[in-house]
Amino acid sequence: MRARLDIIKAAPDAYRAVAALDRFVVKESGLEARYIHLIKLLASHLNGCAYCVDMHIREARHTGLSDQWINLVNVWRESPVYSDAERAVLGWTDALTRLADTRAPDEAFEPLKAHFTDEQIANITVAISTINVWNRVTVGLRTLHAVAAETAAA
Repeated sequence: MRARLDIIKAAPDAYRAVAALDRFVVKESGLEARYIHLIKLLASHLNGCAYCVDMHIREARHTGLSDQWINLVNVWRESPVYSDAERAVLGWTDALTRLADTRAPDEAFEPLKAHFTDEQIANITVAISTINVWNRVTVGLRTLHAVAAETAAA
């Protein structure tokens, strides 16, 4: 595989704008890191973004989240490892990431109200939207993740 182009070189202002939104999500939104990790991991899996999945797995591990918690995100509906609040975030992430199919149904939105304030729900929605932007840029431009020497294909 070969990358198509480097957004940082081709459109640095666009890159900085998306990066600024991501900084807001991570540093200023007030959302707990575990919810941000769930959002980024699930959306990246759903969008088939290997670069982002690789990065967000490493970030989640670095913050001390368990391998089980990280590895089961793609099958969250079948796993008891996630809390009700985490499941609400995962359901909304799934619905917004698959927007063309789901149309963001009330059934995915309503569970958020039991666990989060309106501001938190808005910020969760922005977090989901932001990772979806990154996924589309990264998949579209075919940004490649690094391959560890011990796992490189022969």
